[in-house]
Amino acid sequence: MWGEETARRYDETSAEMFAPEVLGPTVELLARLAGSGRALELAVGTGRVAVPLAERGVPVAGIELSESMAAQLRTKVDADRLPVVIGDMATARVPGDFSLVYLVFNTISNLLTQDEQVECFRNAARHLAPGGRFVIELGIPPLRRLPPGQLSAPFDVSEKHLGFDTVDPVTQRLTSFHYWPEDGHHGRSEHRYLWPSECDLMARMAGLELERRLADWDGSPFTGESTSHVSVWRKPAE
Repeated sequence: MWGEETARRYDETSAEMFAPEVLGPTVELLARLAGSGRALELAVGTGRVAVPLAERGVPVAGIELSESMAAQLRTKVDADRLPVVIGDMATARVPGDFSLVYLVFNTISNLLTQDEQVECFRNAARHLAPGGRFVIELGIPPLRRLPPGQLSAPFDVSEKHLGFDTVDPVTQRLTSFHYWPEDGHHGRSEHRYLWPSECDLMARMAGLELERRLADWDGSPFTGESTSHVSVWRKPAE
């Protein structure tokens, strides 16, 4: 699904994620966590987060499966400033160690099996220097909003965009359907959702320890009513 047409439209169809009130706190927290070290973004995409993070002075590299998405990033910044390895975020390797590895905007759910998600945590840990941190941003599955017998829930209903998720609680598969009324464009994406506790287990399997969990990038506390989480795991110092 991450072909040329999707890549060309990605920034436009995700415009709300570029809003200063969304992107600002994201870059601010990641810059603090990176400190004076290097940062690696898994599934770097078109560089929504990586480019402004690099502009903050953090050395950033990326891994990206889609050559079309990486080509869109190249229209914003050159390879010397933000190098990108084309490959799977669960297996691809970037030379050197990093103080921060991160995944944003639910991207780990693009890996459609539990085994692949486990390998993604392990790959993040392989890239981390001792004391380094792995951060993911991930939504909470909308099961509480589904009455008995209903398998779909809206996540965006506006003049510009209609979005619905269908959920299979047996396989933990979630399909997001999108429709843009303005030009009739539509699409879908497949995901495997995972719970915070499942993330913590994957992190432990990779040798990482939970440091903190927030409801959002602005630092708001994570509660039973939170619809997303930003979780930070740390690789023990030698």
